[in-house]
Amino acid sequence: MKNKIEELLNEIETFAAESSESVEEFRIKILSKKGKVTELFAEFKSVAPEMRKEVGEMLNELKNKAQEKVNALKEKFKYKEDGGKSSLDLTLPAELVAMGSRHPLSIVRNQIVDIFSRIGFTISDGPEIEDDWHNFTALNTPADHPARDMQDTFYLSENPDIVLRTQTSSVQVHVMENTKPPIRTISPGRVYRNEAISARAHCQFHQVEGLYIDKGVSFADLKQALLYFSKEMFGEETKIRLRPSFFPFTEISAEMDISCPFCKGNGCNICKGAGWVEILGCGLVDPAVLENCKIDSKIYSGFAFGMGIERITMLKYQVKDLRLFFENDMRFLKQFNAVI
Repeated sequence: MKNKIEELLNEIETFAAESSESVEEFRIKILSKKGKVTELFAEFKSVAPEMRKEVGEMLNELKNKAQEKVNALKEKFKYKEDGGKSSLDLTLPAELVAMGSRHPLSIVRNQIVDIFSRIGFTISDGPEIEDDWHNFTALNTPADHPARDMQDTFYLSENPDIVLRTQTSSVQVHVMENTKPPIRTISPGRVYRNEAISARAHCQFHQVEGLYIDKGVSFADLKQALLYFSKEMFGEETKIRLRPSFFPFTEISAEMDISCPFCKGNGCNICKGAGWVEILGCGLVDPAVLENCKIDSKIYSGFAFGMGIERITMLKYQVKDLRLFFENDMRFLKQFNAVI
């Protein structure tokens, strides 16, 4: 049986046609219902069970080779019979293919990363499923800390110690545990919180957290870094202001506002007449956080900040409904085709 297949395969490979008629004769001889390939498939029933896999594969290859040979020869003679002219009209205008674009969140994320990369920040990544230590405890948020009530966390029911991360600050803990200062890094990524979905909130969103640790880092360093970011992202005329706040992993802590990029601080419906819009939280790293990560707080100090990418994107492009970023509505996404 194997010899018959090999002989027929050799015949197929060496066959040379003189005309389209000879190609059709060859097809009938090899591939028709009474052709040689069909006869071999009929004989396949008598092949020993232990040989059927090998012989079956050879038969399938034989049939494919024969069909490919016939198709190639038909195309060859069709081209010749047309006087060497293609059936395609090459003068017809091409169909325009719509260009794709990056998602607006990806555009803004890349802009944020690029801005901080210019002043020496590297990019750090970490798992979206975290343990309690990296997501809470190491960040100065023990089990009985009231700050835990500020975040609605998705816990994995089989192990309450494992959560979907609520902040990319957990990545900073990994960095501090495995890297000796100086550290200058940002951690962009997706986070999760158990919140009702609305125009202003979602159960998943994106953050960029920043961390700088070295000797002698002060609040002035934090202010200058954030002022540089704000001017690069929203324009050279942008101003910032810092208001006292509270975060368990920073001390002192602040919220940062920028002058409204739409009304230039004069007051509009975007900033609700205030002339300022909040964009991020920040502060000096709490010494307890440094000690939790085995960094000597008597030698090193640092600052940290965190912002929502959706928040920055909504401000930059005047998007009023957060849900638009997740609905994959092409009418919305096509607006960003021209954005670089």
